[in-house]
Amino acid sequence: MYVCSCFGVTEAQVKRHAEDGVCTPRQIASACKAGTDCGSCVRRIQAILGRGACPRRELADQGRPVLAEVDPLDEAA
Repeated sequence: MYVCSCFGVTEAQVKRHAEDGVCTPRQIASACKAGTDCGSCVRRIQAILGRGACPRRELADQGRPVLAEVDPLDEAA
């Protein structure tokens, strides 16, 4: 089922991004543009993200760093 008809983003795609650590509608927008045009899907995205645990939020609650380390070799590529 489509969540964002403006960009053709499905619920399965949003869930896959969430499994990869995306925790907010803004992060979903950065990952696949959903929610950046008309905005009518943002509440649906929030509902999908709210269903599962957010790995980054769990790390933050534990006082651990939530951002991945940047490999200097990757930056040079």
